[in-house]
Amino acid sequence: MVLCQRPSCALISSRLLPLGIENNMSLIEVGDFSASGWAVPSEAMERSRRYCEGLEEGHILFFSNTPFAIPVAHQSLLLNVRQPNTARHKNISYKPGRSRVQSFARGTADGKSLSEMMESYSRTVVDWLQKFLVPYAGHWQVDFASFRSIEEEGRDLPVSKRNDLLHIDAFPTRPSNGNRILRVFTNLNPSQPRVWLTSDPFDVWAKQYGDSAGLLAIAGKAHSLLRPIRCRAVRLARVAGIPVVDRPLYDQFMLAFHHYLKNNREFQDRCPKSKWEFPPGSTWLVFTDMVPHAVLSGRFALEQTFLISRQALLRPDLAPYRVLERLAGVPLTD
Repeated sequence: MVLCQRPSCALISSRLLPLGIENNMSLIEVGDFSASGWAVPSEAMERSRRYCEGLEEGHILFFSNTPFAIPVAHQSLLLNVRQPNTARHKNISYKPGRSRVQSFARGTADGKSLSEMMESYSRTVVDWLQKFLVPYAGHWQVDFASFRSIEEEGRDLPVSKRNDLLHIDAFPTRPSNGNRILRVFTNLNPSQPRVWLTSDPFDVWAKQYGDSAGLLAIAGKAHSLLRPIRCRAVRLARVAGIPVVDRPLYDQFMLAFHHYLKNNREFQDRCPKSKWEFPPGSTWLVFTDMVPHAVLSGRFALEQTFLISRQALLRPDLAPYRVLERLAGVPLTD
């Protein structure tokens, strides 16, 4: 079971709540789905839908024992892989479909073996998630997988890349256009937990800080006569093979908000916080574009990212793009 630390001062600790109980945010321990499947197959679709709804409400889904197989040989290889401790690449990353791994220290692993192992991990998580979160199956884009080999505590990174500051996720080079960022994490560390902080969900902070983070200024571009011209130019450039990022208004704000929250000392110091310790061998899932999160300590974590189509959402009213469009009064996705 996850360890939920007792609060001190401004630290507010969430309870471990059963599925279906409404709360601003909680951690839901999954006990009816394992590597062998659903405990009660006849309830599979109902339970799967409720877990999807739980994620969309801002909860974390937690498995005390990882519900998919990672071969022991692969775990041993990963625990011996080292990564250059530089700010250029935060993690060892794998790009599905390209069979390419980057940012590992040569001599600590064979590139081909590491690529094959990461491909196996990515494929395993995809196969597992299709059975667990059925409403999303086939309605996602499989994004990067990563391995976090460096100890997070005390890591020297620029503010915009620091993991120990509360933030929501947004990708500079891979706009989501309102599709949701779902991440699956597994703690491979054989002896130490991975320690997180989380805070209230996205809508709370978008309402409080959206204006000062530039929401209305960005939303004002929706009616600009230059925007259609710019979008067409970007598309033509991409067709021509020029690597230009076509960033919808939604992604422009989300990236700005990611930086804004990390640099906002009032938010970092005074916001309500929940502290979680994810023990060795555990796995957890969360929409990281909705739940502000920070990693205080831990190393040796595997992660797979999915972009869930906004058309597949069961609670689209809670999605960040809907929250922002209600606040701004204009469409922000393309």
